Amino acid sequence: MKLVRDTWLIFQQEVGLMVRNPVMVAFSLAQPITYLILFAPFLKVVMVDRGASSYADAYRIYVPGLFVAMGLFGGLFAGYGLLSALRAGIIDRCRVTPVSRTGLLLGRALMHVCLNVVQAVVVTLVALPFGLRVHLANLLVSYALLSVMVLLSTSISYDIALLVRNENSLGVLVNTVGQPVSLLAGVLIPLVLAPMWIQRVAVWNPFAWATDGMRALFAGQITQTVVWQGALIMSGLAAASLFWSSHLFNRDVS
Repeated sequence: MKLVRDTWLIFQQEVGLMVRNPVMVAFSLAQPITYLILFAPFLKVVMVDRGASSYADAYRIYVPGLFVAMGLFGGLFAGYGLLSALRAGIIDRCRVTPVSRTGLLLGRALMHVCLNVVQAVVVTLVALPFGLRVHLANLLVSYALLSVMVLLSTSISYDIALLVRNENSLGVLVNTVGQPVSLLAGVLIPLVLAPMWIQRVAVWNPFAWATDGMRALFAGQITQTVVWQGALIMSGLAAASLFWSSHLFNRDVS
């Protein structure tokens, strides 16, 4: 119970800081909204042989991939905030309090989850006038899957940040890893259009499973096997990565 309470306290503090900076929250929506408006319509032409006969179909295919991209990159850059807090002495000041060190890390991670879910809600609302239609239950499950993805990518970012302890190195590693992972997940264009060798490589990418699960949810196929497979893979990896992040954090601030 102490861990839950401490996590909630840190989460409240981080959300309060985020709310006091609405300009940055608004700017963080610029890229996904731009892709939503300017890129998604291309899929109507590209995917016409795959059943995308309208703009509504194009957005039904693209928005789930956009969610995965947001979950991936939205979490991978979280390490910058952790390094900034460590350098500013915020973490050291928290150490003299009874707050759990794991709670310090988990509360910060959940703030990024909250931010990305809010962004996903905004993206969904913007996509509705373009014809996007999805069942409410499926949409809520997709938000839950997105939350797990953000936890995974955020904890990976924390792992890298605590190992390299340098913003420049963090940026290089995040971009080096993030770009191929997103492309092999089919976030922009579904992998069914990719050469067979790329599809075979993508099988080993956990985010590709999450993307397939997301698209199944938006297609109204909540009972498809790929949905729970993607959720299970994401949950297992997120738990393992969070455990490792907690280990590194507890060791480094001891």
